[in-house]
Amino acid sequence: MLSTAAAPNTRSDAFKERYLQAYRWMLLARIAEEKVAALYRGGKIIGGVFLGRGQEALSAATALALRKGDIFAPLIRDQAGRFAFGETPLDAFRTYLGSRLGPMRGRDGNIHRGRPREGYYPMISHLGAMVPVVSGTLLARRLRGENGTVGATCIGEGGTSTGAFHEGLNLAAVEKLPLVLVVANNQYAYSTPNSRQFACADLIDRALGYGVEGHTVDGTDLAACLETLQDATDRARSGRGPQLIVAHLLRLVGHGEHDDASYVDPALRTMPIGRDCLAVAEKQIAAEKWATKAELDQWRSIAITQMEEAMATALRESPPDPSAETWSAISTAHLRDDATSS
Repeated sequence: MLSTAAAPNTRSDAFKERYLQAYRWMLLARIAEEKVAALYRGGKIIGGVFLGRGQEALSAATALALRKGDIFAPLIRDQAGRFAFGETPLDAFRTYLGSRLGPMRGRDGNIHRGRPREGYYPMISHLGAMVPVVSGTLLARRLRGENGTVGATCIGEGGTSTGAFHEGLNLAAVEKLPLVLVVANNQYAYSTPNSRQFACADLIDRALGYGVEGHTVDGTDLAACLETLQDATDRARSGRGPQLIVAHLLRLVGHGEHDDASYVDPALRTMPIGRDCLAVAEKQIAAEKWATKAELDQWRSIAITQMEEAMATALRESPPDPSAETWSAISTAHLRDDATSS
């Protein structure tokens, strides 16, 4: 189904508050990633840096559709969703900068972060891998008699060509698992255009083949993203099985900070999918008179202060000491030979 935003005069106060909440997570993510990019260029971050500029509306809407007890497995461009699901700026910067006080204790790459016990899953780099991970978790919970949980994960259109995507979605479809699978069709799988990625007219056509419900949304429109993701999540929670959402947008930066995106067709940037979702949201807020320019400026100032404080704290902290660190997996430390019983 094609999802479009409702007319302005049908907006409720609750939707307004939800919209403004999402906008502020988007803004926080945009500013955080600007700081991360600067740290990368300054040689302070080891490994790649992958920004979500242009995908913040979709990411925030995905996380906000979930509730406590649900599962969220974000991908590399989901900083807005990470914040909306509960990640703190300090956790983010600690992981990027390798602090031993971060959630992964400086043990993993800067994007492989999460708090699994809280339903916030660290991503696996192999694209498509989080689909079977979330499907498997949902099946395990069902077998334990736990119901009412929704699991959401995100992927780019290139990742839909992987075997893991097929296996995970096929399992979820057969078992009618409450999986919300969000595909950000940002037009390029790294530098490979859609025309070389899939032959169907639209990725949403695959929903029929898997036997799942499908939704198409304008990924640059925050209102449409909020409505579509909430509807899909509610459907999954009510027992209607997996929901496949395909959002159309454009990655407004390179694949990573090392990539100048010179391969992107310039015409795409002038099309509706090339809009900046943050700018679109700000125009919508102004049109609806939901906030004044002074309020928007204040929110930006607060976000910048938050990010600078978190970054400054993480920069002062030390990485793990190789000679002193116990390098067993954090979640299985009790299995070490030298572990003492608690």
